[in-house]
Amino acid sequence: MPSFAQDVTETLVVAGPRTPESLELDYPSTEAVQEARKNVYERLLAYEMVKNEDGVMVENFDKLVGALAESWEVSPDRTSITFKLRPAKSHAGNTLTADDVMWTFKRGWDLKATFYWYMHQMLKIQDFDTAFQKIDDMTVKVQLPGPSPLIERLWVNSDLGIIDATEVKKHLTDADPVGQTWLSTNTASYSPYKVTTYTPGREIVYEANDDYYRGAPKLKKVIFREIPNSSNRVAALQAGSIDVAEWLLPRELDLLSKAPKVKVEKVFGNYIHRIDLNNTIEPFTNPKVRQALNYLVPRDQIGKAIYFGTARQTKSPVSEIYPGYTDEFFAYSEDVEKAKALLTEAGLAEGFKTELGYRTGDEIEEQIAVILKTAFARAGIDVQLNKLPSSTLVERYSKGTIPMYFLRDMAIVPDAAYVTNLWLNSASMVDFSRFKNEEVDKLIDKNLTATDEAARLADMKRVQELVVENAPWVFLFNPGYQLALRDNIKGYSWYTPNGNAWFDFHKE
Repeated sequence: MPSFAQDVTETLVVAGPRTPESLELDYPSTEAVQEARKNVYERLLAYEMVKNEDGVMVENFDKLVGALAESWEVSPDRTSITFKLRPAKSHAGNTLTADDVMWTFKRGWDLKATFYWYMHQMLKIQDFDTAFQKIDDMTVKVQLPGPSPLIERLWVNSDLGIIDATEVKKHLTDADPVGQTWLSTNTASYSPYKVTTYTPGREIVYEANDDYYRGAPKLKKVIFREIPNSSNRVAALQAGSIDVAEWLLPRELDLLSKAPKVKVEKVFGNYIHRIDLNNTIEPFTNPKVRQALNYLVPRDQIGKAIYFGTARQTKSPVSEIYPGYTDEFFAYSEDVEKAKALLTEAGLAEGFKTELGYRTGDEIEEQIAVILKTAFARAGIDVQLNKLPSSTLVERYSKGTIPMYFLRDMAIVPDAAYVTNLWLNSASMVDFSRFKNEEVDKLIDKNLTATDEAARLADMKRVQELVVENAPWVFLFNPGYQLALRDNIKGYSWYTPNGNAWFDFHKE
């Protein structure tokens, strides 16, 4: 019995709508992937954690602290950063060295995916050997071709986690020389948890790294179960068969906030929920059509009927909690006649047919989709609703083969140039809307290297004006990040990727 009791107090059972589609660092960042990444990959730097006004631990964007880097030094001209590593241990018992960092960097560079994009597109690095240098066994230097305001903050991203190269090299093959196949279903890092069971569509099991540099996790095992229907997650939480329920409907959260032995936690955070319009597919090549859709959205109805008044309208491509945010250019109210006039100007007075994709198991998106189908029909727009598995939807919007689709995303770095570069620079690998505006591109590129903060904020204000005016998206809501838990679960915290960090949690 004592052994069983200890196991119960050290095991957390979580339910969410979907398991991560992949564990690979270079897989597109869906919500489920980001949460997994947060727990199984450790970064070089992090933000200090502080309590917000509600007593929740959140990131302090004004203060960086070391993670796998025990210390770091930025050159006065902001063209280089040197990391001094701490002697962290991986799950496999290997000690972190500069070789692991350099191997991770080289792997990411050669894959020409996420890491390469950050380094090449954000930091303007052109040549790997010139930029990345091993100084000694515990020191790595990154040299940029010019100054960057993001030279420190970028390394907080869990997308830039460090791999245990010694472990991964055991699993390399001629057909898979960088371990993409193995790392899509396995983990090797210096993080608080590793994945021991990965069954997509069913379950993922995390087990603690007792040698983690911040101390052994209090929870020794975290079992994440895929339960697509949110009402089933609610029932499981109330019955006590799970400890945490993710992504519940607002009406369910309202119900649970009054239920015994259950609590609801919330941080508004940095979410932007929207409908991406593929700007290269007719008729969304015309900004007047995109504007018309924004005038047809019944935001008050959605806010009340779907969110119970708990969400905030998205009025900019930049998160409302980030420096430089402004909503002064957002003029879209529900105006059917204005929408019809814009469609007439675009030569579509009779409307048009299109397709809207959303994820299987996402009941909020499905409910909003039904409302929007009716709302858009008022201007003659016939929308086919298409419910797709998350992996299929990601594939379709990555390849640009779907005209409209829901995207709930967040930009991890609290910087307006980073945010807009991520989604709206035509050179970005995640500009899935295929938006292209020469002035926007020019201003973003300029401010990826500019270091005059006042001038940067002025330029980013202009970018927000242009983006809102050109409407590459249908702007929706920031739903915030909510979590329903049994009342004996402590440690709810918030990070910009909006995924739970199991290291923070414990049971009482």
